[in-house]
Amino acid sequence: MKYIDLTLPSPAANLACDEALLDHCEAGLEDELLRFWEPQEPFVVVGYANQASREVDLEACQANKIGVFRRCTGGGTVVQGPGILNYSLILRIPESGPLQSITGTNTHILQRHQSALAPLLKVPVHIQGHTDLAVQNLKFSGNAQRRKRKFLIFHGTFLLKADIPLIEKLLRMPSKQPDYRQNRTHRQFLMNLEMAPELLKSALRQAWQAHELFPDLPVEKIHGLAQQKYSTTEWNLKF
Repeated sequence: MKYIDLTLPSPAANLACDEALLDHCEAGLEDELLRFWEPQEPFVVVGYANQASREVDLEACQANKIGVFRRCTGGGTVVQGPGILNYSLILRIPESGPLQSITGTNTHILQRHQSALAPLLKVPVHIQGHTDLAVQNLKFSGNAQRRKRKFLIFHGTFLLKADIPLIEKLLRMPSKQPDYRQNRTHRQFLMNLEMAPELLKSALRQAWQAHELFPDLPVEKIHGLAQQKYSTTEWNLKF
């Protein structure tokens, strides 16, 4: 597997990059990929089907000059920002095996991440809900996926030194929550790993045997998606 460690200048470009890489692989121009990126500014990202006004305190975002964006995958709403490591896996969907289904994909990938993290954290890591990783019922990683005919994207966040009070300020209590959350506030529910991002990147690269650099970024595709889709109110606030 190839990998790329690339953070683009804007939230829209970073979200567009994930979709462009999925399309790039689906078109047969590349095989499986692992991408890392680390946001340099805070912004909110709603899942594809989320209603922004239900999940986000839009007035707080406006008052704090924080943008609200929509991604192409499902799942819940997150706050991005410094101290958060994002990863994106573009994987081929085989004719058989766990990646054939949404549930199987969730389990397969999260179990691999669980195994990669356990030696670093030296405490039990648990898979909770459908797509969370947690320590002692505190969530530090949320994930989502989108599937095409040949390839899927599975991406997520790791809270390393995230501003959890800011998350609580910008997000409402989610409209859907896993049972283990038990109506806890964001401050009560989330935790930081307090880990250097390079250590986690190395563990994930090893877990996925991603040792070769990906050199051929689809720059024009990313630029087009960033400008025509991810920078538009029609997309970001469509629901």
